[in-house]
Parts: sequence; C-alpha cells; structure tokens
Amino acid sequence: MSDDAIHIQGLGKRFGDKVAVEDLDLVVPRGSLHGLIGPNGAGKTTTIRMVMSILFPDAGRLSVLGKKSAVESKDRIGYLPEERGVYRKMKVGAFLSHMAGLKGVTSGVSQKIDDWLDRVELGDVKKKRCDELSKGMQQKIQFISSVIHEPELLILDEPFSGLDPVNMRLLRDLILDQHQKGVTVIFSTHVMIQAEQLCDHIVMIESGQKVLDNTLQEIRDRYDPRSVVFEPDAGIGPSAAEQHEGVESVRQVSPGVFEAALHDDADRHTIMANILEQTRARRVELRRPSLEDVFIEIVQERTGGDVDSDELRAQLQDRAAGPQEATP
Repeated sequence: MSDDAIHIQGLGKRFGDKVAVEDLDLVVPRGSLHGLIGPNGAGKTTTIRMVMSILFPDAGRLSVLGKKSAVESKDRIGYLPEERGVYRKMKVGAFLSHMAGLKGVTSGVSQKIDDWLDRVELGDVKKKRCDELSKGMQQKIQFISSVIHEPELLILDEPFSGLDPVNMRLLRDLILDQHQKGVTVIFSTHVMIQAEQLCDHIVMIESGQKVLDNTLQEIRDRYDPRSVVFEPDAGIGPSAAEQHEGVESVRQVSPGVFEAALHDDADRHTIMANILEQTRARRVELRRPSLEDVFIEIVQERTGGDVDSDELRAQLQDRAAGPQEATP
C-alpha cells in the first residue's frame, strides 16, 4: 500500500451514459498542498467523493493515508464537502462538540472550540443556534468541524464558494496554516486564481480527464509569457505596438491599458523596448499566463480550437453559491 496521502490508479466513474471520471491517475504526497481545478462539471467533486468513499469507482483503485479507503482512515481526515450543511437547531458549541466526538476527540473539546471560534472571529456565537448565523458564518463553523480533530489530510471541495473577500482571505490563511503544520491539503475549485494563490501543485481536470499534473513552478516554466501589457502616455494609442512584426494582436484590457499578444518566436525584450519608446508608455511589463489561460490553451489544443475561449472563461468565473443547510 502506498505511503502517499492519496494514491489513485486508473480511477473511473460513470453515471449512465455520462463519463464523470475516466482513467484517472493521481498521487498526492504527504505534506503537499494540491489544487484540483477545472470548470464546474469537470469531475472534481466526483473524484473527491470516490476518495472519501461516498461514491464507489467503476474502475481503478485508490488508497488514502496508506489504507484501502477513507473509511479506514476517517478519524485522520478532515472533509469540507461542496454541499454545505450544519444542524440548524443545534447551538454552535454543541454542534462542534458533536462533530469532534465523531472524530474521536474526547478531551479539551470546549477549549478547542473556544480557540477556533476566536480564530475565525466568531467568539460570541458559541451559544447561538446554527440557523441564527449567516451563511458565511455557517461556512466557517463547518470549516472548524473539519479541522477540530487535527487531521493529517484535509480535503476541501469549493471551500471559498459564497464567501466575501475578507472571509476568503481569512480562510486562505487558515488553510496555509494547516499546511505549514504538515497537514496534507487538497482542495477543488473552478476559480483558478484561488489555486494559483495557494497551491504548490496543480491538477487540472477537464471532461473527466486529467489534462495537467505539475507543480506551479513547472507550469510557469512551461508556459512562457506571450503577451505584453502597456499603458501609453496620454493621447497616444496602441497603433505603434500593432505595427510591430512580432505582435499578433492588441486589445484593450482596461481604460488606457492594452495587451499585445505576441507570436511564439517574437523577441519579447525588443518589442517591449519599442513599445516603451514609441508610445512613451507609463508602464510596460510581460504578462505571465494565468492558470485560466493555461487551461484554455490546453482545452483548445485538445479540441482543435473548436471551443470558444470566451465561453470557457465564463465557465471559470466564480458563481457565489451559499451553503446548504441540513436538518438533523
């Protein structure tokens, strides 16, 4: 049995005629921070549910923390599912105490709850019923329930969905803190900038298939900057950049700011120098491809360019989805 946190070989899952996950291989080393990214419907949640033994695969095999299934390692795993759920009528303290007990935590529970509530800025809600809290507050309570037993492996499915920017930053810091303590973290998201800010390793899934599995640095080394962002001086347009032989096209990205897409063999530094001189630009910089750009390029390569890039970008935009409630 593998010593990796998660080891997957040839995993497959179908729902009728729909292939949700196909021949997936994946290794998540202990102590890593992996991002599982792709648009909604790509197969991320199905993969996580198979890892958690909520769904059973039709093909392949996996191990979790050296065991044949998550069931055998359940007290060592923290899990925040995509479907949000708290026991509405329970008080927050009682709910967290109940969840800690399910994971085998029997001593110091009350103090652990107090400490965690303070950390997520909810120190005054312990005696409130869960249904008295906002959805964002409930989501933070659920995160506490996934880590209160100090797991070795933390699995988060779309953890930032429905959170405002302040609480997104708070949750991101809490995830990084878990990782720095040696916890293996894997989280899924269709908002790729979140993975770019957090992860040291990226796994991209598209239509149930893995299309990329590399460290963030390897991805950056592989996909070189191919565009230049510049801000011409007042009254000067982008025409000078458009006429350069190494420039494929120029588009406006915001008021007064333009992006020049370059040919693959273009001399980037010469083009930047020319743009700076000819437009008296206030700013000229290489634009590193984002994970969203990389994903779109991969999909277009796989489909022969048949997929519209704007439609793909729309699929990858965050759609705030509030947590669901569960009735006990």
